[in-house]
Amino acid sequence: MKRREFIALFGGAAAWPLAARGQKPASVKRIAVLMGVAEDAEGRARVGAFQEAIAKLGWSEGINLRVDYRWAAGDPKLIKSYAAELVDMAPDLILANSTPVVATLKQMTTTIPIVFAQVFDPLGSGLVASLARPGANITGFTNFEFSMSTKWLEIIKEIAPGVRSAT
Repeated sequence: MKRREFIALFGGAAAWPLAARGQKPASVKRIAVLMGVAEDAEGRARVGAFQEAIAKLGWSEGINLRVDYRWAAGDPKLIKSYAAELVDMAPDLILANSTPVVATLKQMTTTIPIVFAQVFDPLGSGLVASLARPGANITGFTNFEFSMSTKWLEIIKEIAPGVRSAT
């Protein structure tokens, strides 16, 4: 072996461990999902939509993301026990489905971020401070916003001006 080949080989080998230490391993984020519904076809479809959305954002379960699912099926005892179990896991985020689930989680943690979906009147039920600025550790999407009901009545009046009452 010639001197220059030896130096190139030795120099390359010496630099290799430094280069390997330069990259940090990707951390695995943890999301806890507490569904207030049963694990039926509709519930699985909702979770499937969630999984598709996170995959589009570059998250892959088992690689850079761990998701723990719990299905309470509307049972208050299950909601309470699953909520306590998930909060004890200290996930990076909790995804909650339904008003009773979010209300229970609100009592159990003020530090873990909670994102809700399908919550009826989060402002009126005291889950958030306001819709524009929810505050604290809770935010999300509601399936009904009360100010829209006025607009619905306006649309009915435009479509059918002769209507005198709506129930």
